[in-house]
Parts: sequence; C-alpha cells; structure tokens
Amino acid sequence: MRQTPRIIRVGHSPDTDDAFMFYALAAGKIDTGSLHFTHELQDIETLNRRALAGDLEVSAVSIHAYAYLAERYVLLPHGASMGERYGPRVVAREPMSVAQLEGKRIAVPGAMTSAYLALRLMQPEFEADIVAFDQILEHVAEGRADAGLIIHEGQLTYGEAGLSLVADLGEWWAGETGGLPLPLGGNVIRRDLGAELIERVSALLRESIAYALAHRRDALAHAMQYARGLETAQADEFVGMYVNERTLDYGEAGRRAVQLFLDRGYTSGLIPRRVTVRFAGDAHALE
Repeated sequence: MRQTPRIIRVGHSPDTDDAFMFYALAAGKIDTGSLHFTHELQDIETLNRRALAGDLEVSAVSIHAYAYLAERYVLLPHGASMGERYGPRVVAREPMSVAQLEGKRIAVPGAMTSAYLALRLMQPEFEADIVAFDQILEHVAEGRADAGLIIHEGQLTYGEAGLSLVADLGEWWAGETGGLPLPLGGNVIRRDLGAELIERVSALLRESIAYALAHRRDALAHAMQYARGLETAQADEFVGMYVNERTLDYGEAGRRAVQLFLDRGYTSGLIPRRVTVRFAGDAHALE
C-alpha cells in the first residue's frame, strides 16, 4: 500500500537567501520520502505573527520573535542568518551619528524583527514607523521618516537611493560582544510534531542547505527570481552573507550569541521574560 504523504508546510521570506537555502526542497533535488514539503512565501514580520498562532510546521522567523514562540517551537540547529560584523543598516538622507538618532522617526520593518531589537539595544529612544521592508528606502528618500532600518537586499543598495549609512548593527553588535555574530533569522519547528518527525524534517532541511552550497550556480539561478532588482553578482554577495557554514550549524559562538541577544533584550526591558533557547536534537529540547 502506498503511504499517504505527510505534508510539512514551510514558511520563508521571498528573498534570495531563503530561496537559495530551500532550493533543493522546492526543486525536488533531494529525496524526501513520505514527507511532502510545501512552501509559503511571506515577509518575515508576517511569518513571525503566524508563528505566534502556530500556523506552520516549519517557519523562518526572527530570532527576536523566538522569545515569544519558545513554548510552541524549537529552533532548528541549522538555517541561521547571522551577521558576521555586518547586518541590518540604519540609513538617512544626510549623514548623522547614532547619537543624533535619538528622538528621530525611524522606518522599521516590524517590531518583532531582530533588526528592530538590535536597534533598540543600540539606541533606545526613537519613534518607530512600521513600514514594509521593501518600501523603507523609498520612504526615507521621500522624507517620510528621518532614517530607515534596512534588511534584506537594501543593505547593499541603499546608496543607489542616495542614502547615507548611519550605523551597521552587525558591526555595532560585534563591538559590544567581543566579536560575536549578530543573530537575525532562524528556522523553527513546531514541538507537537514529536521527536522522531522533527529529526526527519531537520535532516532534510539541513540537506537542502548543504545541496545549495554544493550546487551554488543552480541554487543562485533559482534564487534570482526573488532578487528584486539585484544584479547576479550582488545577489551572490548577499546570499554569501547569510547562507554559509554558519547556516549549516550555529556553532558554539552562534548559539551563545542567540542566548545573549535575547538575554540583553530581557535585561533592557524589551522582551517581557527571560527565554532559555532550545535547539532541536539537543537533550531535553522538547521538555
């Protein structure tokens, strides 16, 4: 008797790094057995909100959002997007210092994004203007906000919009923490799938990342449909920033950075309770 496929819904952003990461699954390049993966593409703040309701079995989420999801999801030990002395960037029409951001109106891509938490840690006093991530450059250029917090491809293209760099949050975080990477995004899996199914899904997702890294040209060609105006060389640079060996495994420093990031959010009053980070596959992860 043919086994009925188990559908696993995977949520991720419609951008080049996520598309690259999930290429092998989306294109049927690896054998998933009785598991059938479907992909739901939405911006990261929408995925964060959906994860609060437990909508998807697997989802990309902001590390900041994980603080509110830990009872329902665990982090997968792969799939991380981390800034190694680079990350989301604050930009403005005219040069200004971080100190001058105090009290300013800053366009941000969502209050649950990691970029937002990092910005609040760096500069607590500003007025947040929630704007879709792909409209922030235009929003700032048109004078509707004093500055903008840029994620995704805008980190490379803000200069083309005539904007100036105020701060790179990954560089700031490295200086604050003795060189730790800035945790931005991760993949989570719902606890109620159970240990055995979580292990199977986790192995396949890691295989997808490894396949993309080993077949970079094909995976990048697939990802280009989400490049939003980037040239191939720019897209390749962006993918390299956020899909790399750290994506295959957080490593000790990466795991430490996640815990420290959320701890600092708590001690600064930006996260309401202290969170112990759990990774799928670790002892006691599902307890």
